[in-house]
Amino acid sequence: MIHIGIEQLCRSSAASFTGKRLGLLSNQASTDRWFTHSRDLLRRAFPGQLTCLFSPQHGFFSEKQDNMIESAHGLDLESGLPVYSLYGETRKPYPSMFADIDVLLVDLIDVGTRVYTFIWTVVHCLEVAKETGIKVMILDRPNPIGGHRVEGNLLREDCASFVGRCGIPMRHGLTLGELALFCNRELSINADLEIVRMSGWKRNMLFPATGYPWVFPSPNMPSCTTALVYPGQVVWEGTNISEARGTTLPFELFGAPFVEHREVLDFLRPVSLPGCCLRPVRFEPTSGKWMGRGCNGFQLHVIDSESFRPYRTSLALLQAIRTLYPGQFAYKEPPYEYEFERLPMDLILGDRQVREALENGAAIEEMERGWEEELEGYRQRSRAVFLYD
Repeated sequence: MIHIGIEQLCRSSAASFTGKRLGLLSNQASTDRWFTHSRDLLRRAFPGQLTCLFSPQHGFFSEKQDNMIESAHGLDLESGLPVYSLYGETRKPYPSMFADIDVLLVDLIDVGTRVYTFIWTVVHCLEVAKETGIKVMILDRPNPIGGHRVEGNLLREDCASFVGRCGIPMRHGLTLGELALFCNRELSINADLEIVRMSGWKRNMLFPATGYPWVFPSPNMPSCTTALVYPGQVVWEGTNISEARGTTLPFELFGAPFVEHREVLDFLRPVSLPGCCLRPVRFEPTSGKWMGRGCNGFQLHVIDSESFRPYRTSLALLQAIRTLYPGQFAYKEPPYEYEFERLPMDLILGDRQVREALENGAAIEEMERGWEEELEGYRQRSRAVFLYD
């Protein structure tokens, strides 16, 4: 049986917390297996010690729908504690926000993908914790798409942003705790960082094998299936192709009014896309891109999660649609995640040369072979932070 970090901490009644003031970075998905929120578990285990809360992108209740929709500081009505938004007037905590804590606890669900911003909020917190002498403890949780697969090119320094600050691939294969250790070292932050490990989790486990209920960590991450396709399907955020925000299946559906099913499938015929099925669909978003317009596209069904390659699949789709519809396809213009000059697609892919190779018709599998040496280097470096077999 698996026990996540928050459960492990509260069962241990950590003696090292005696007299310590605690802060908690979390959102509404930060619960135990019985849906009890981590702030309530901490208040029960360490009475009177929790002094404030912090929230990441999308807000404490994960209610903010899209990028660059900010949440304000507020008051948690359940506990009466102040909530400091780390996706509002600032993405990096002010040192004054740490004035009333000795330890910052972090209990967030990561989804195993470089561009998911929660880890970069944690990195900002590590930097300020180093400045202010605060300890950071990550209450670890499973990587819902497993810790046994990595995929993609590494982030280049000139593409660093709030959707990527460290040289990791799109599918990084680490838990949030392991990734925090990796970034703390690779970015030379050297904050006082401790991970409260899970018990019972294995690297090859996908989320359904954990026995935990899925609680959505952001409004367009409604299921663990969404998380499985996200390392590829997130690329549509950098285009005028709908990633199906405003539908019940964000990221699993994608399309636009000008897409023709047969043309796309014929274009993809030479490409090996294992473990999935592209089922032609038509959908109509109620918000976001193409709101109220009928979109031709596909539902991406994962039929074999072990062989499925999300990044390869979506890069092939991106190349197909851009090539087939040059007069109608468009890249999203800035801003994107508070970057006002660089092309959003380059920030998402993490390497401008990847976009250029796709535009020039490079074969996806040949591109992957070109990344393999640096990806193997990443595998070797990341093993140093593995906490689980």
